[in-house]
Amino acid sequence: NIPVTEENKSKYVSLVCQHRMTTAISSQINAYLDGFYELVSRDLISIFTPRELELLISGLPDIDVHDLKQNTDYVGWKASDQQIQWFWNVLFSLTRNQKASFLQFVTGSSKVPLAGFGELPGMRGVQKFSIHKASGAAGALMSAHTCFNSLDLPVYGS
Repeated sequence: NIPVTEENKSKYVSLVCQHRMTTAISSQINAYLDGFYELVSRDLISIFTPRELELLISGLPDIDVHDLKQNTDYVGWKASDQQIQWFWNVLFSLTRNQKASFLQFVTGSSKVPLAGFGELPGMRGVQKFSIHKASGAAGALMSAHTCFNSLDLPVYGS
C-alpha cells in the first residue's frame, strides 16, 4: 500500500495496466496459448514479430481510402482546410503497405473492418476515425490515440 504521487503515478499506471492485461488473466492467456501451440509449433512462430504475425494470418489489407475519408470526423478542422487536403493527398499516394502501416498507427490494427470504416471498432464500440487539430511548435509530429481511432494533426505551413 504505497500512496500514488505525481512522482510515481506513471509507474502506478504501468503496473495496473500490466496486472489487468497479463497477471489477472494469466490462466485465460495460458489456455489460449496451449491451444494455439497445438496448431502451430512454438519454434516456428517465435521468429515473427506481433505485426508480422498479424500480417501472416490476415494478409495485407486492401484499404479503401475513399471509405475512410467518408467516415472521418474532424475536430478543430474542416474537410476543406488546406492541411486536411494535403493529408488526404498524401494518404491516397501511399503504397498498400504504407497504408496498412498508417492504419496500424492510428487504430492499433492493420485490419479493415468487414463492413468498412463506418464500423471501425474503438474503445467505446463503433468509433469513426477522427482528425483533431493539434497545437504545438512548428515542425511537431502527428500523434495517434489508437483506443479512439484518432490522429492529432498539427498545423503545418506546407
